[in-house]
This record gives sequence, C-alpha cells and structure tokens, in this order.
Amino acid sequence: MILTLTGNLLAERTLEFDAWRPGKTQRARHASFQVGGKGVNVSKMLARLGAPTTALCFAGGAPGDECAAWLRGSGIGHRIFRTDAATRTGTVVRAPGQPETTFLGPDAAPDAEALAACAAWLDARLPDAQTALALCGSFPGWDAAGGEVLRATLARWAAAGRLFVDAYGPPLTWAVGQPAGLIKINRDELIQLAGAGGAARPTAELLAETRRRHPAVRRWIISDGPREVWFAEAGDAPPASLLPPPVREISPTGSGDVLLACILHSLLINREKSLAKTLSFALPYSAANAASPGVADFDLNQLPNPRSVSTP
Repeated sequence: MILTLTGNLLAERTLEFDAWRPGKTQRARHASFQVGGKGVNVSKMLARLGAPTTALCFAGGAPGDECAAWLRGSGIGHRIFRTDAATRTGTVVRAPGQPETTFLGPDAAPDAEALAACAAWLDARLPDAQTALALCGSFPGWDAAGGEVLRATLARWAAAGRLFVDAYGPPLTWAVGQPAGLIKINRDELIQLAGAGGAARPTAELLAETRRRHPAVRRWIISDGPREVWFAEAGDAPPASLLPPPVREISPTGSGDVLLACILHSLLINREKSLAKTLSFALPYSAANAASPGVADFDLNQLPNPRSVSTP
C-alpha cells in the first residue's frame, strides 16, 4: 500500500473559453470541478497503474464537502480528516492558443485536532512493513505547535525507511534532516535549499553539495521541467542525469506529480533498485501528462517510447 499525504487540498474549477482577456466580463463555454493537491494527484496516477493507494487529506467547510463528494465518485481510495478551516479554492482558465492561467485562494492550515487524528491513523499502520508514505506538496501550519504530534509520527516513518518526500518550504526543511527513502524536488526547490547564489550554479554541483550537507537522506531526484533530471543513488556515486522524452507541452501542471507516482510504483511495486531504471520507466508518463490537458488523464497507450529517455 502506498499512502499519500496532502496538507493543502484544493477545490478547483476549470473554466474553458473560446478566448479571454483580463478586464472584462466573459462567459465560459464549459466548466468542470476537480480536486487538486499533489498527494491526490499522485494517488490518482498510482490507481491508474493498478497500485494499491490511499490519499490522506484534510478538508473543511463547503469546499471540503465538495472535495469529499468528488473523491467518493473518483474511485481513488482516500481518508479525510475534517478540519475547521474551509478548504482552499482555485480556478483554472483555459482557451485555445492562450497560456493556461491558474488562480489560487489563500492556504488553509489544518487544525490541531485534525493533525492529531492523522497522526494516530498513521501510527496504527506503521507496523505494516508493506506500507509506504509519501509526504506531498506544501503544508500550511507545518511548524505550528499543534503539528508536533504529526511531525513525530512522520519521523518514525522516516526512521523505518518508508517515508518518501516531494514537498517544499517548511516540510522540506524538516525532511532533509530525516532518513527519508527518497527526496524528489525540482531545481527551484533545490536552489532554495542551497541558499544565496544557488541559482547561478549547475544542478549537478548543487545536488552534490546538498547531499553532503544532508547525509541522512538516502536518495535524491531533481526535476527541471523538460530539462535534465538529476539523481543521486545511495552511497557515494556522483550525481547522474537523464533527459525526458521531447514532447509538445500543452499543460505541464501535475507532471511532477505523475513523475512521483511512477517513481514510487517502480521502487515500491516493481521493486526496482536503480534510480536510472526507475526514471527510464517514469519519465515517459510525466512527458505524456505534459503533452495533454488535465492531470493523470492521458491515454496510457500513447506514451512516448521509453527509448526516447536519453543521457545528455
């Protein structure tokens, strides 16, 4: 079982226009609702691959009720921890030939009771050695006093080698001090870890330095959109890289989530040991997602050829 934990759920509407521009009232020709949040997206892709998965999340208010109804109808295994704050909302605006635009509402931090309930639920499942946990995305209120219980629980999952992380901000700062099985982030997040001057330095150099500074982390993967993906295996081998398959991007949103799902599937379901082979499996899926609208909705029979994953 692969559990995903989303700390910042999103009640998201997509509005599709023939054309639109700011500064005037316009009527959409189509509207749809979906639940966003990295962990939900990861579980959605894992479910499409046939992997057992449960998406853990926090939801509150009317937007949270709408998210709960969507999840019940989606077929994605899930466990919702109710919280007082209303789930954040967002709007995606699309029109042919125009860049996709996303508006996000303010973050909503889970309350202490919801965090404690999540921690208790996870503690009850820690003895199951066949279950892994992915900490996904941002997490409002991460450093709040009420989060101590959940942070302690996640540290126990990390100590067991069963915590995988694709997060940023305070959760990432915390995770680099833990023996996580894998940290998968993008170059921008790696630069933030590196501090001043990081933006001007090559990814390979940044990764090698970050790995030395945070030796507890077992493996690293650093994505950068359609550019090279760098990775560092366990041990002292130097960082290496692979190029994703070239595609014509339509909507790259969620491609990192698809990449994480396929990485987890390779490592945990297929029992692959090599990050190079894992990425060769995963990168065609994330490229296919970038070449289609939506998140994890692409045709699984229309993937780029795995041989199109190449070394620079």
